[in-house]
Amino acid sequence: MTELDFATWSDRIFSTLLRHDIRQVAYVPDAGHLHLIDRCISSEQIVSVPLTTEEEGVALLAGAWLGGDRGVLLMQSSGVGNCLNMFSLTRVCQLPLLMLVTMRGEQGEFNPWQIPMGQSAGKLLTTAGVQTFPVFDSSQLADTVDEAARQVFENSVAAAVLISQSILGTKTFEN
Repeated sequence: MTELDFATWSDRIFSTLLRHDIRQVAYVPDAGHLHLIDRCISSEQIVSVPLTTEEEGVALLAGAWLGGDRGVLLMQSSGVGNCLNMFSLTRVCQLPLLMLVTMRGEQGEFNPWQIPMGQSAGKLLTTAGVQTFPVFDSSQLADTVDEAARQVFENSVAAAVLISQSILGTKTFEN
């Protein structure tokens, strides 16, 4: 995957987020989301909030919604485990939660510590009552984010778009 490819699909996702009136982006820094995070940070329409841990984003976006803003949580699949208990907040209170999750632990993973959560993230999200939208082709990302956002904000549910490692490419300790 080239820098141009990342920038292209990140730009499409960014435009989709703006169409859904996303005003807050919570994120844990991640190379897979780098271009999207940079676009959000440079936007005057979006408040970007770096997190120390992913579950902070669930609470932050619940507060954003109660304050009248829509938001999105950007994280890596390893962060799903950190959020499991917090998903009860959105489920019990019927608060919308949109997540874009870059997957690790799939084919080509070099880091054995990423494999257990990467292979379990989708199942854990489903068990926690989160709708999942796996994507394996970058040409389908914007449409999938659009559909997930529609579900989230029309039905006050939680949904996660799972961005496959096949889109991101394999990572090494250098990237």
